[in-house]
Amino acid sequence: MKKVTHLFLLLCIALVFSPINGPAIAEPVTKEQIKGLDEQVQDIKKDVLGISAELNLLEEKLLFPSNTQISFFVSLEKGSDFEPDAIQLKLDDKDMAHHIYSFKEVSAMQKGGVQRVFTGNVRTGDHNLQVTVTGKSGGSKKTGAASHSVTKGVGPQFVEIRVSGSGIEFKNW
Repeated sequence: MKKVTHLFLLLCIALVFSPINGPAIAEPVTKEQIKGLDEQVQDIKKDVLGISAELNLLEEKLLFPSNTQISFFVSLEKGSDFEPDAIQLKLDDKDMAHHIYSFKEVSAMQKGGVQRVFTGNVRTGDHNLQVTVTGKSGGSKKTGAASHSVTKGVGPQFVEIRVSGSGIEFKNW
């Protein structure tokens, strides 16, 4: 998809700068002409960015159709002093996601932020989710693990994994 976007951008720039009416004759260029050309280039950039955004949405719809899509989100319990270092997700004993947290991510989650850890395709039916989290709470290292049964129906499925120093909770959406 990115190649198509880059090719489209190059084609647009080539059309703007190519001599359409035969060979170019050296003529003095006025400030108004340069300004007009700059505005055209900016308009083309806006169009290309819009097309790129549309292509990204189409790509996501093709890769993750809504009837098989499942997403897992991680949040911290409000008021918890737990600082996650890493998280691992397994679905039906298959590794689905690993993530190591940066200082900025932990800070954002402590302020109420939610992180999408995984989005993918899963068949409908019951699945076993296993989550392992390592981090710090009260100055000491903690590791927590929990399992959760996820029933995937038709349509997108969202699961929130809420982590605290005392454990892991799950919420299906």
